[in-house]
Amino acid sequence: MPGYLVPASAAEVELRFKNSRFIGTAASASDVDEAKAYINSIRTRFPDASHHCYSFAAGFGATVVHGMSDDGEPSGTAGRPMLAVVQGAGLGDVAVVVTRYFGGTKLGTGGLVKAYTETAQAVLAAIERVEKIETIGVLVELAYQSYEVCKRHIEALGAQIEAEDFGAHVELILRLDEERFTELRTTLQDATSGRALVERID
Repeated sequence: MPGYLVPASAAEVELRFKNSRFIGTAASASDVDEAKAYINSIRTRFPDASHHCYSFAAGFGATVVHGMSDDGEPSGTAGRPMLAVVQGAGLGDVAVVVTRYFGGTKLGTGGLVKAYTETAQAVLAAIERVEKIETIGVLVELAYQSYEVCKRHIEALGAQIEAEDFGAHVELILRLDEERFTELRTTLQDATSGRALVERID
């Protein structure tokens, strides 16, 4: 799987709609537990707020898990429009919370959708992004005489050596960009006349 964009850091914005304060916060969340922990941290930070509506995308593409909540607002006026913003932002591993302090004037269904949508858009526009590359673990077994030449190939392909074991043969545990696995396997097998064992381990 190719890389995808994720938040590089947290972001926060504040908008006002008819005297109600809407505080948009967003941060990285690589799985559902991280997303829920972030949402709970915002609840703790603003304990007296009227609502803490949220949406998140843990992962990206075919493996993404989405979540959302209206947190007491009329159904469909907060979580769903916020999720639409998240899905359209081209970001993965992100959680967005919009915290509302009621200002005394009801916004109506259309007004709520507008407020939550625009606050989510504003905080995602403010967030810094970085590319996340999916990596995998790789087991390599080879003879001692092949170690030096294979190590050079491994480093040239950008793999990180996480562990080395020198027993009856050399055993390496690598961390590698997923899309380069086939190239690594072919390169090491060519360098050892097919004797190197190269396997994915996660």
